[in-house]
Amino acid sequence: MIMAPADAELALAAQAGSADAFGRLVDRHQQALRAFLRRVCARSADADDIAQETFLTAWTNLRRFRAGTNFKAWLFAIAWRKRLSLERSLARGARRDGEWLETRPQWDVSDRADAIAVRRALEGLPLDQRAATALCLAGDFSHAEAADALGAPLGTIKSHVTRGRAKLMQALGVDDDAS
Repeated sequence: MIMAPADAELALAAQAGSADAFGRLVDRHQQALRAFLRRVCARSADADDIAQETFLTAWTNLRRFRAGTNFKAWLFAIAWRKRLSLERSLARGARRDGEWLETRPQWDVSDRADAIAVRRALEGLPLDQRAATALCLAGDFSHAEAADALGAPLGTIKSHVTRGRAKLMQALGVDDDAS
Protein backbone atom coordinates (compact mmCIF):
# COMPACT_ATOMS: atom_id res chain seq x y z
CA MET A 1 0.00 0.00 0.00
CA ILE A 2 1.39 3.39 -1.02
CA MET A 3 1.11 6.11 1.61
CA ALA A 4 0.04 9.57 0.52
CA PRO A 5 2.69 12.22 1.16
CA ALA A 6 2.20 14.21 4.33
CA ASP A 7 1.29 17.89 4.17
CA ALA A 8 4.83 18.82 5.21
CA GLU A 9 6.34 16.94 2.25
CA LEU A 10 3.87 18.46 -0.19
CA ALA A 11 4.42 21.94 1.24
CA LEU A 12 8.18 21.61 0.81
CA ALA A 13 7.71 20.42 -2.76
CA ALA A 14 5.36 23.33 -3.41
CA GLN A 15 7.91 25.75 -1.95
CA ALA A 16 10.40 24.30 -4.43
CA GLY A 17 7.99 25.26 -7.22
CA SER A 18 5.80 22.19 -7.66
CA ALA A 19 2.35 23.35 -8.70
CA ASP A 20 1.24 19.71 -8.61
CA ALA A 21 2.18 19.42 -4.94
CA PHE A 22 0.30 22.61 -4.13
CA GLY A 23 -2.68 21.34 -6.12
CA ARG A 24 -2.71 18.21 -4.00
CA LEU A 25 -2.70 20.36 -0.85
CA VAL A 26 -5.62 22.35 -2.22
CA ASP A 27 -7.52 19.15 -3.02
CA ARG A 28 -6.78 17.83 0.44
CA HIS A 29 -7.92 20.90 2.40
CA GLN A 30 -10.39 22.71 0.14
CA GLN A 31 -13.55 21.05 1.43
CA ALA A 32 -12.73 21.54 5.11
CA LEU A 33 -11.64 25.14 4.54
CA ARG A 34 -14.82 26.01 2.65
CA ALA A 35 -16.94 24.32 5.32
CA PHE A 36 -15.19 26.33 8.04
CA LEU A 37 -15.65 29.59 6.12
CA ARG A 38 -19.32 28.88 5.44
CA ARG A 39 -19.82 28.51 9.17
CA VAL A 40 -18.16 31.84 9.99
CA CYS A 41 -19.39 33.95 7.05
CA ALA A 42 -22.90 35.34 6.75
CA ARG A 43 -23.01 34.66 3.00
CA SER A 44 -21.76 31.52 1.29
CA ALA A 45 -20.53 33.65 -1.64
CA ASP A 46 -18.20 35.46 0.78
CA ALA A 47 -16.99 32.10 2.07
CA ASP A 48 -16.21 30.91 -1.44
CA ASP A 49 -14.43 34.16 -2.30
CA ILE A 50 -12.34 34.00 0.87
CA ALA A 51 -11.45 30.37 0.18
CA GLN A 52 -10.18 31.29 -3.28
CA GLU A 53 -8.25 34.25 -1.88
CA THR A 54 -6.81 32.03 0.83
CA PHE A 55 -5.39 29.52 -1.64
CA LEU A 56 -4.04 32.30 -3.83
CA THR A 57 -2.39 33.95 -0.82
CA ALA A 58 -0.97 30.62 0.33
CA TRP A 59 0.51 29.96 -3.12
CA THR A 60 2.06 33.41 -3.41
CA ASN A 61 3.38 33.32 0.18
CA LEU A 62 4.65 29.75 0.36
CA ARG A 63 8.12 31.08 1.15
CA ARG A 64 6.70 32.18 4.52
CA PHE A 65 5.59 28.67 5.44
CA ARG A 66 8.11 27.20 7.86
CA ALA A 67 9.02 23.56 7.63
CA GLY A 68 7.87 21.64 10.68
CA THR A 69 4.72 23.71 11.17
CA ASN A 70 1.23 22.47 10.47
CA PHE A 71 0.26 23.40 6.90
CA LYS A 72 -3.47 23.03 7.56
CA ALA A 73 -3.29 25.36 10.57
CA TRP A 74 -1.24 27.86 8.52
CA LEU A 75 -3.82 27.75 5.73
CA PHE A 76 -6.77 28.18 8.09
CA ALA A 77 -4.99 31.09 9.81
CA ILE A 78 -4.78 32.84 6.44
CA ALA A 79 -8.50 32.22 5.88
CA TRP A 80 -9.40 33.50 9.34
CA ARG A 81 -7.40 36.72 8.87
CA LYS A 82 -9.13 37.25 5.52
CA ARG A 83 -12.53 36.72 7.18
CA LEU A 84 -11.69 39.27 9.88
CA SER A 85 -10.53 41.71 7.22
CA LEU A 86 -13.83 41.30 5.37
CA GLU A 87 -15.74 41.98 8.59
CA ARG A 88 -13.78 45.19 9.20
CA SER A 89 -14.33 46.27 5.61
CA LEU A 90 -18.07 45.61 5.81
CA ALA A 91 -18.30 47.54 9.09
CA ARG A 92 -16.48 50.53 7.57
CA GLY A 93 -18.79 50.42 4.55
CA ALA A 94 -21.89 50.23 6.73
CA ARG A 95 -20.69 53.23 8.77
CA ARG A 96 -20.03 55.25 5.60
CA ASP A 97 -23.40 54.25 4.15
CA GLY A 98 -25.15 55.22 7.38
CA GLU A 99 -23.43 58.58 7.48
CA TRP A 100 -24.30 59.19 3.86
CA LEU A 101 -27.95 58.21 4.37
CA GLU A 102 -28.20 60.77 7.18
CA THR A 103 -26.83 63.60 5.04
CA ARG A 104 -28.09 62.81 1.54
CA PRO A 105 -30.57 65.16 -0.05
CA GLN A 106 -34.13 64.02 -0.51
CA TRP A 107 -35.22 64.17 -4.12
CA ASP A 108 -38.64 65.59 -4.84
CA VAL A 109 -39.14 66.07 -8.54
CA SER A 110 -42.61 67.57 -8.53
CA ASP A 111 -42.00 70.17 -11.21
CA ARG A 112 -42.49 68.72 -14.70
CA ALA A 113 -39.63 70.78 -16.17
CA ASP A 114 -37.31 69.50 -13.45
CA ALA A 115 -38.45 65.94 -14.12
CA ILE A 116 -37.61 66.33 -17.80
CA ALA A 117 -34.22 67.86 -16.97
CA VAL A 118 -33.45 65.01 -14.58
CA ARG A 119 -34.46 62.38 -17.15
CA ARG A 120 -32.30 64.01 -19.83
CA ALA A 121 -29.36 64.28 -17.43
CA LEU A 122 -29.77 60.60 -16.51
CA GLU A 123 -29.94 59.59 -20.17
CA GLY A 124 -26.67 61.45 -20.76
CA LEU A 125 -24.84 59.40 -18.16
CA PRO A 126 -22.93 56.24 -19.07
CA LEU A 127 -25.09 53.20 -18.37
CA ASP A 128 -23.18 51.98 -15.28
CA GLN A 129 -23.17 55.50 -13.80
CA ARG A 130 -26.87 55.91 -14.59
CA ALA A 131 -27.71 52.60 -12.87
CA ALA A 132 -25.75 53.47 -9.72
CA THR A 133 -27.25 56.96 -9.58
CA ALA A 134 -30.78 55.70 -10.12
CA LEU A 135 -30.47 53.03 -7.42
CA CYS A 136 -28.88 55.25 -4.78
CA LEU A 137 -30.62 58.57 -5.37
CA ALA A 138 -34.04 57.47 -6.59
CA GLY A 139 -34.26 53.88 -5.42
CA ASP A 140 -33.12 54.45 -1.82
CA PHE A 141 -30.38 51.83 -2.13
CA SER A 142 -27.32 52.21 0.07
CA HIS A 143 -24.01 52.26 -1.77
CA ALA A 144 -23.33 48.72 -0.53
CA GLU A 145 -26.71 47.48 -1.73
CA ALA A 146 -26.14 49.07 -5.15
CA ALA A 147 -22.68 47.48 -5.32
CA ASP A 148 -24.23 44.08 -4.63
CA ALA A 149 -27.04 44.62 -7.13
CA LEU A 150 -24.75 45.83 -9.91
CA GLY A 151 -21.85 43.52 -9.13
CA ALA A 152 -19.41 46.43 -8.89
CA PRO A 153 -16.90 47.45 -6.23
CA LEU A 154 -18.20 49.78 -3.54
CA GLY A 155 -15.73 52.53 -4.43
CA THR A 156 -16.82 52.45 -8.07
CA ILE A 157 -20.47 52.83 -7.06
CA LYS A 158 -19.62 55.79 -4.83
CA SER A 159 -17.71 57.46 -7.68
CA HIS A 160 -20.56 56.84 -10.12
CA VAL A 161 -23.13 58.29 -7.72
CA THR A 162 -20.99 61.35 -6.99
CA ARG A 163 -20.51 62.08 -10.70
CA GLY A 164 -24.14 61.33 -11.53
CA ARG A 165 -25.40 63.51 -8.70
CA ALA A 166 -23.22 66.40 -9.86
CA LYS A 167 -24.63 66.13 -13.39
CA LEU A 168 -28.20 65.98 -12.08
CA MET A 169 -27.65 69.01 -9.88
CA GLN A 170 -26.14 70.86 -12.82
CA ALA A 171 -29.14 69.92 -15.00
CA LEU A 172 -31.46 71.33 -12.34
CA GLY A 173 -29.36 74.46 -11.96
CA VAL A 174 -28.75 73.77 -8.28
CA ASP A 175 -25.49 74.71 -6.57
CA ASP A 176 -24.04 71.47 -5.22
CA ASP A 177 -21.82 72.22 -2.24
CA ALA A 178 -21.67 68.54 -1.18
CA SER A 179 -19.61 67.34 -4.16
